[in-house]
Amino acid sequence: MTTRPTRRLRELLAGPDLVVAPGVADALNARIVAETGFEAIYMTGGGTTAVHLGMPDLGLLTMSEMVDNAGRIADASGLPVISDADTGYGGPINVIRTVRAFEKSGVAGIHIEDQDWPKRCGHLAGKRIISTANMVAKIRAACDARIDEDFVIIARTDALAVEGMDAALDRARAYEEAGADMIFVEAPGSREEIARIPNALKGPALFNMASSGKTPYLSGNEIKEAGFKLAIYPNFALLSAITAVRRTLRELKRVGTVEHIVDDIASFRDWFDLIGMKEVQEMEARYGVDEAARAGY
Repeated sequence: MTTRPTRRLRELLAGPDLVVAPGVADALNARIVAETGFEAIYMTGGGTTAVHLGMPDLGLLTMSEMVDNAGRIADASGLPVISDADTGYGGPINVIRTVRAFEKSGVAGIHIEDQDWPKRCGHLAGKRIISTANMVAKIRAACDARIDEDFVIIARTDALAVEGMDAALDRARAYEEAGADMIFVEAPGSREEIARIPNALKGPALFNMASSGKTPYLSGNEIKEAGFKLAIYPNFALLSAITAVRRTLRELKRVGTVEHIVDDIASFRDWFDLIGMKEVQEMEARYGVDEAARAGY
């Protein structure tokens, strides 16, 4: 019997190792993460906004759009998915619907944040936060809403940039007491701030290795030694793709052909093998599709 994604994530978090979850915004890159051998995956809200709208992460996507994308990533990767769920898209009643929708989509957990709407990317200026009491109510609603008790609820606080580290840690402890399975303190700006986070908590903490440069770049060993249990890398796959696509298109524009760069990019066969061509061929054989009509190279 296949282990449920929620149970698998719980097992990983209970294990001795740091759980590393690269971030993706689409099903194709989700397959690359799985192919590379990672055991968990993160759906980035900022990346999803960029891929779907070509716009900044400013709270523009709806709950249903985020859920739909998260479900596609879960299906494609076969890995436990931790998804950005923004603010939960409203008050406690909205959060109940949000949790149940993400749970039905097949993801293993979500994080919700204490920003006011419209929210901002956690590494942008201009953030506003709701009261601790209002966020506690959301967390309690989220925990009550889940059908699968293994579904992971992560509480994120953006208070550090607004009210300072002491206030952020006070909120983190309150969110933990409200029932959050894990705490995510966004955008610590120094190694000293990073070290304070796990030490202030009873349960596990999430480390966001963002690309903004506001948080120091730590190695996996350093993150683990600091006391964190889960590390997400939200947009490094997407940032790598931007560079590669620009390079290819600039060569096409400059030379007028792609013949000289085909050895430096994925081949047609690499592409189709990545997205499941072998599995399709096996299924067509199993179910008796006429050989002349089977997919092939």
